[in-house]
Amino acid sequence: MPELINNKNTFSLIEVTKSIQKTLAERYKSSFWVQAEMSKLNHYTHSGHCYPDLVEKKDGKVIAQLRSNLWRDDYIKINRTFQSVLKEPLKDGIKILFLARISFSPAYGLALRIIDIDPSYTLGDLEKEKQETIRRLKEEGIFGMNKTLQLPLLPQRIAIVSVETSKGYADFLKVIDANEWNYKFFHLLFPALLQGEKAVESINNQLDRIKKVIKHFDVVAIIRGGGGDIGLSCYNHYQLAREIALFPIPVITGIGHATNETVTEMVSFANAITPTKMAEYLLQKFHNFSVPVQKAEDKIVDRSRRILSEEKTKFRSEIKLFRSVTQNILIKNQNNLTERVQSLSRQSRFLFRNERESLTTIKQGIGKGSGILIVSGEQAINQAMEKVFNRSLLFLKDRKVDLINIEK
Repeated sequence: MPELINNKNTFSLIEVTKSIQKTLAERYKSSFWVQAEMSKLNHYTHSGHCYPDLVEKKDGKVIAQLRSNLWRDDYIKINRTFQSVLKEPLKDGIKILFLARISFSPAYGLALRIIDIDPSYTLGDLEKEKQETIRRLKEEGIFGMNKTLQLPLLPQRIAIVSVETSKGYADFLKVIDANEWNYKFFHLLFPALLQGEKAVESINNQLDRIKKVIKHFDVVAIIRGGGGDIGLSCYNHYQLAREIALFPIPVITGIGHATNETVTEMVSFANAITPTKMAEYLLQKFHNFSVPVQKAEDKIVDRSRRILSEEKTKFRSEIKLFRSVTQNILIKNQNNLTERVQSLSRQSRFLFRNERESLTTIKQGIGKGSGILIVSGEQAINQAMEKVFNRSLLFLKDRKVDLINIEK
């Protein structure tokens, strides 16, 4: 009841709030469906209750907002349905169509008590966001740009965006590092959150880090895995999809689900259903190179062996023929040489005999001729001496006459 204070009917705050509570309870007896954006879920793990902040926006501005309550049992039921239908949990920033009752508490004020949420409405909104992202990327002409890049023949250097404790990351390393063919890879982890409202920012930050050392890598691998199909809506986000579409080296994804391909997977260079399949994809690239090389090596070895065998047989035949020919030539030359030696011996004996006879004749001739020459020589000497003597006498006679003339 009101209290009269200074001639004024005055109500206490509890009376006012209880009156409002009563009025609202009488006016809004049944539940009703409401559409709004859940800007913040405000889930408290210790109690299990949620206190979502609901807003309605127009042209980016908030035109209405209200607090709501989602009690633990209702939250568990609704969240399980969301994960089953949307493959997404309840989270911040989604549009919802929910069944609610007006709730008013004198202590906490007005709120909507959420009883149920229709996942098909949110699914439609998420699909709308996905299609909008695809439309924008195609309008900008960048939707398929990453797919046009050239993957190195042997993509050995891998920049990995993942969580160090992720099962998918562990599976990837197990396959890639312990491969039975002993292919060698270099990989470096760039840790990031892979689901939730902070995933887009976290992944993009790591992609920016990779850009700074891009020359050290051949490919980027985004490895989620281990989370089933839950929490994939961030991979339809425009900013993340755009970053991957424009990335300067190929980006391959192993997000780890089998249905409902995300935009990130659509724009990436290649997509694998699981991290294990991604590792096998990279190993296959090595196979594509090594298997033909191995086959070529085997073919070369086989061909070389056959050529060597053929040439060895041919060589042996040539050696055999060579030996036969050389033996015939040697025998023939030996016979020719024997004949020539015999002929030379006969001719030598004939020549020696002729020369001996010639020398005997010359000797006899020299013996007869030498006596005649001696006699002729003695005569010539005597004549010369006589001539000298006579000339000497004439000379002396002339000198004597000259002396007599001088004395006169």
